[in-house]
Amino acid sequence: QVQLVESGGGLVQAGGSLRLSCAASGTTFSINPMAWYRQAPGNQRELVSRITSGGSTAYADSVKGRFTISRDNVKNTVYLQMNSLKPEDTAVYYCNTNIWGSPYWGKGTLVTVSS
Repeated sequence: QVQLVESGGGLVQAGGSLRLSCAASGTTFSINPMAWYRQAPGNQRELVSRITSGGSTAYADSVKGRFTISRDNVKNTVYLQMNSLKPEDTAVYYCNTNIWGSPYWGKGTLVTVSS
C-alpha cells in the first residue's frame, strides 16, 4: 500500500523560508516520479514542481527561482525548499506520485504566509 506523508508546513512571514518533506512507503521510491501540488482556498489544485526518477526537475512559473525540489532515494523522501515566500503561496501542499498510471496523494500540509 502506497503511503505519502507530508510534513514541514506552518506559518511564516513573507520573505521567509520553509522546507516541506514527503516520506513515501509501500513503493519502489527510486523509480517513481514525484511532484508537489498546492491548493489555495477557492482555487483548483495546481502543479508546483516535479522531479523524475533521474532527477530532472520542472517548476511552475510562479515559483521558479524561489522553490527547489529534491529527492533522497535512500530516505524515500522528496523535499520542497521554499524561499522568498509570498502571501500568494498560502495553500495546502500535497505530495504526489504516479505508479502505473494511478495517482497517489498525501493528506497535505498547510503553508500560511503572512504579509
